[in-house]
Amino acid sequence: MARAPSLDRVRRQYAEELRVAAHVGDERVVEAFATVPRERFAGPGPWHFLHRADGYWTTADADPRWLYHNVLVALDRSRGINIGEPQLWAYHFDRIGVSKRDRVLQIGAGSGYYTAILAELAAGVDAIEIDETLAGAARRNLADRPTVRVHQADASDAVAGAWDVIVAFAGAAAPHRWWLDALADGGRLLLPMTADGRRGGFMLRLDRQGDLFAARSLGWVAFYPCIGARHTDDEAALQEALGDPVGQQAVRSLRRDAHTADGTCWLHRDGWCLSKRELH
Repeated sequence: MARAPSLDRVRRQYAEELRVAAHVGDERVVEAFATVPRERFAGPGPWHFLHRADGYWTTADADPRWLYHNVLVALDRSRGINIGEPQLWAYHFDRIGVSKRDRVLQIGAGSGYYTAILAELAAGVDAIEIDETLAGAARRNLADRPTVRVHQADASDAVAGAWDVIVAFAGAAAPHRWWLDALADGGRLLLPMTADGRRGGFMLRLDRQGDLFAARSLGWVAFYPCIGARHTDDEAALQEALGDPVGQQAVRSLRRDAHTADGTCWLHRDGWCLSKRELH
C-alpha cells in the first residue's frame, strides 16, 4: 500500500494549486498558505464542507489532509459560518499587496485561519470577532503569534489605531465611518457589500489617497452578514443599486463630501456615496 503524503507535502501542493487557480504573483502569499496549518483552526474532524450545489457534506474521517483543498469548512453549520474559500482570499491578498510593513485590521476573524495567513504577510494584525466562542477559539489558536491581537467586539465599535489594510470577512450594507477614518493614507480596504440580509453581493475595494478614496467593484461574492454593519435603510438602498450592475462596474470613487445626488451617483447615502466620478 502506498504511503500517504506528509502534511507538509500536502500543504505545499495546496498552496501551489492556489498559485495557479488564483493567479498569485506574490511568493509570500503562496508561502503563507503552504505553512499555516489549517487543521488548527478547523476544529476536530470529521469536518463539514460546503458545496455550492450540494450543500454541506461530511468527510469520511478526521485525516487533516481533507482540509487542503479549495473548500469552505463549517465552523458552525447551524448558522452557516465557515472558514472561507482559500482561492478567493489568495486572490485578494495577492492583489491588495500586504507587505511586511503593513498594519492590518481584520473584521470577522472567525477561528483565526485567515488572521494567521495575514500575520505571515504583515507587521501586525488586529482582528475583530463578535462571536464570543469564535473569538475565544481565535485567541487560543493564535496564542503563539505576538503580532496578533483579537478583539471580541461588534464591527461598529471603533478600535483605536490606523491601518494600511482593512479586510472584512462578512457582508456589510455600508462602510462604517470609523473604518474609513482609520484607513491610513495609501491604505487599501476590502469590503463585501451585500444587501437585504442576503449573502450575495460584490467585493468593494477602496484605496485612500489623502482625503479621497478610489473605489472599484471586484465582482460577485457571497458572505455571512456582518452584524453591526447592516441597517435596514442601507440594505434597501444597496438592494436597489444592485439592480444596476453596469453602474456598479462603473464605480470609481467613494465620496464623503456633501453633494446632491446626480447621475454620477450609483449609491448615494447620508455621509458617503459610491460614485462613477474619477478622483481627478
